[in-house]
Amino acid sequence: MATTKNRRPVSRSRKLGPEERAEAIATMRDREVDVLVIGGGIVGAGSALDAATRGLRTGLIEARDFASGTSSRSSKLIHGGIRYLEQFNFGLVREALIERGLLLQRLAPHIVKPVKFLYPLQTPLAERFYIGAGMAMYDAFSYTGFMKPGVPLHKHYSKKQLQREAPSLDTDKIIGGLSYYDAQVDDARYVATLARTASSYGAHVAPRVRAEGFLKVGGRVVGVQAHDVETGEKFEIRAKQVVNATGVWTGDTQAMVGTRGQVKVRASKGVHLVVPRDRFHSTMGLLLRTEKSVLFVIPWGRHWIIGTTDTDWELDKAHPAATAADIDYILEHVNSVLSAKLTRDDVEGVYAGLRPLLAANDDGSTASLSREHHVAHTVPGLVIIAGGKFTTYRVMAKDAIDEAAAALDGRVPESCTEQIPLIGAEGYRAAWNKRAKIARAFGVHTVRIEHLLNRYGVMTDELLDIIRESPELAEPLPGTEDYIGAEVRYACTHEGALHLDDVLTRRTRISIESWDRGVAAAPVAARIMADALGWDDARVEHEVNTYNKRVKAELESQELPDDESADRARLEAPDIIPLGSLPTQQPVGTREPAQAE
Repeated sequence: MATTKNRRPVSRSRKLGPEERAEAIATMRDREVDVLVIGGGIVGAGSALDAATRGLRTGLIEARDFASGTSSRSSKLIHGGIRYLEQFNFGLVREALIERGLLLQRLAPHIVKPVKFLYPLQTPLAERFYIGAGMAMYDAFSYTGFMKPGVPLHKHYSKKQLQREAPSLDTDKIIGGLSYYDAQVDDARYVATLARTASSYGAHVAPRVRAEGFLKVGGRVVGVQAHDVETGEKFEIRAKQVVNATGVWTGDTQAMVGTRGQVKVRASKGVHLVVPRDRFHSTMGLLLRTEKSVLFVIPWGRHWIIGTTDTDWELDKAHPAATAADIDYILEHVNSVLSAKLTRDDVEGVYAGLRPLLAANDDGSTASLSREHHVAHTVPGLVIIAGGKFTTYRVMAKDAIDEAAAALDGRVPESCTEQIPLIGAEGYRAAWNKRAKIARAFGVHTVRIEHLLNRYGVMTDELLDIIRESPELAEPLPGTEDYIGAEVRYACTHEGALHLDDVLTRRTRISIESWDRGVAAAPVAARIMADALGWDDARVEHEVNTYNKRVKAELESQELPDDESADRARLEAPDIIPLGSLPTQQPVGTREPAQAE
């Protein structure tokens, strides 16, 4: 592995474990970077990859875990936004559809998958013609000169055909439908893989490092005051350009500069429900109109994801809370087209996230605000990137680094990320074709290999090596059929996970896909993490207790009627306590921890 005195000029290890994190911090502390990105969500990680692949010395810091905010709580769709056609936002739709094709076919075919949706029709010819014209336009926009869409074209269905393809729909109300394709993604897994890819190209990547202020010389930003919240160490990171990619925290980050920013972001809360796949039967997802926006019913493995809401949120940004009213709103709208109605008892998971929407003023609903992005150089040395959609993160990252590069001395190469697959993508299709042989060689079921390939691509070999060394880690975690112990260990050694919540909520989706929200899996996962990270018994107990308190607080908040009361209940759970405040633990590969605050 590279050291701060002997750095590899082209690429680094594809691991992103505690040792790599410690090395990244040491390098950023000791040597100025060309570009420092603040924020480890989809745009921040994408910006780090863009900068690193242009040959720039790049740093990336994230105050919590990768994708711990908006980027793990989306609808998990890679889509053009078919509803934006009605707003005549053709440029945004086309841009997003081009990116969808890139992700499906070149950049991340192991993580991004096609998904089929049905738009049910409830009125005769006019609605079919209107929606059909929109879907034809959607299909046309997805073609480019160098790449086909990567998904089938839209299709019309009669009422009789729908009864066969979606028998749980209420055909007393529905007279037919149209289907179309988009794509879906495990958003948090994508971000972690993107951060690892940036690291493999030389970016210095460190989660749990918080920017607490900016360094300025003569009014110019020249770096940040950083705080390693795991050890308590505070240090400076010098940078020629800093990129603020903090999403809904954009305003808070701007405020640290001491001048009024030019970019205003409004937070919009989106709530999603997770229900078992067997609660209703359909071969495709659903796209439903509501009085405010649209509602998606999305196939998700053994589950359906149903959402979302779109309401203003002005309370705690780190832990937005879903309310009973949010849950009832979603159930009411999905039940309007189902013959067998869903109830609260069918809901096995709930999550809430915040969209960072550009806002010109404080009037109007968040549903009407732009999903476009904006780049600004509000202060010399500081670039701000805000707004946008998960699907167009690569374009957003390119625009942000273009802005930073324009202020750097010397000629900086153009962005090349449209040609840079994420780790695990190269050779994925060949590995998929050999999945049965791989399963026989390792003595595991083919379905298990398929699960791993669709999460890690060719990096599945590394998980199989873990299973070869520790066969017991091939067993599923309690309360879940899909996730195995090897994935927990791998999250620690290769994917930057430092806490139990990182694993159960983002490296896996156990927290929303199991009936007990991961409580049964927590002790087993914590013991596996202890072996990987050197935890003692007190640390294991602390991590499990912290996770269980979070689950309890979320469940309580979801019984309350409004945002204010739900927010108070959610904040009853303690946030993750920095490692330095616990007396005996020291993660592998770090220095002696300083005294925490």
